Amino acid sequence: MKILAAMSGGVDSAVAAARAVEAGHEVVGVHLALSRMPGTLRTGSRGCCTIEDSNDAFRACDTLGIPFYVWDFSDRFKADVVDNFVEEYEAGRTPNPCLRCNEKIKFEALLDRAIALGFDAVVTGHYASVLRDADGRVELHRAADDAKDQSYVLGVLREDQLEHCWFPLADTPSKALVRAEAEERGLGVAAKPDSHDICFIPDGDTRGWLAERIELTPGRILDQDGTDLGEHQGAHAFTVGQRKGLSIGHPAPDGKPRYVLQVRPKENRVVVGPGELLEVDRLVGIRPSHAGAPHPAVATGEWIEALVQVRAHAEPVPARVRWSERDGAPAVEAELAGSLRGVAPGQSMVLYVGTRVLGQATIASAHSSAWNPEALDAAV
Repeated sequence: MKILAAMSGGVDSAVAAARAVEAGHEVVGVHLALSRMPGTLRTGSRGCCTIEDSNDAFRACDTLGIPFYVWDFSDRFKADVVDNFVEEYEAGRTPNPCLRCNEKIKFEALLDRAIALGFDAVVTGHYASVLRDADGRVELHRAADDAKDQSYVLGVLREDQLEHCWFPLADTPSKALVRAEAEERGLGVAAKPDSHDICFIPDGDTRGWLAERIELTPGRILDQDGTDLGEHQGAHAFTVGQRKGLSIGHPAPDGKPRYVLQVRPKENRVVVGPGELLEVDRLVGIRPSHAGAPHPAVATGEWIEALVQVRAHAEPVPARVRWSERDGAPAVEAELAGSLRGVAPGQSMVLYVGTRVLGQATIASAHSSAWNPEALDAAV
């Protein structure tokens, strides 16, 4: 096959490309330039897509003896990932830019161009599996190594996209083996640290980064009963589950810490309360997508038993799930057998049956049996 290897400059993508070459395919390496002003050097494991990363990707391709190109997707990345990130925070939601990047850049813009140029598939270093059901249709599954599984951030992929995806690291039992293989192959990135945090905020200061892009307007901080506790400098600087930086100035009556329960940008209010009120047991998601053929229950609206995961490395929670409608548009409801803590609108819930990813939806609302926000509405 003619394979396009997406080269981040890290060890995973380098080994994935190497395995594609070893399998006898015609492989071309591509590094995505996602910033017009990339940093020259990484700071440990912070950041990615720097000039250093591009150079590392080039050296890996040189070692493998394959062509190397840099594709400039910086305008698309800014519009679809960075600007969207700001817009979501302005709306009081907490987005996941990694899912957004996979959806709009790595497996839409990149894949579309690859297919247009005659490539059969795109290879990446993600830890996930693409399998086929009894009818030959593609399915997305968890990787062999649960600790490195990345199926959550790939939950946005559609069936037509999965048809052209190959994840050669899917069955590798550990990251240590990938690094050892890179060393044996003479790849200089064998010991390179993994990147983490948000790539376009390499210093990790999301609050400070947003403050430069969103006008902050002072507003009120309320408790769960509607009591006015003080003033905040801008609702967009807060996220559900946050404990530090509330600056209320006096303790709760019971002396326990307070946490952000809700961010209400339209009212410019931040609602805080005790940690137990962060536990939610029902989720409603919008804009659902299906990773492979839609589950039969999508058409019938029946409840099914599934697993719900709301963060990349969180434990999935058993739940009853059904596909329905919200305001005339497709939606997903999940009634959790247990509870999840600190779930914010804007996060993605990815649905599983066993190891298979059914799909995902963007969380529109999270509900707690212990607290009814409508009571707060009535109080204020």
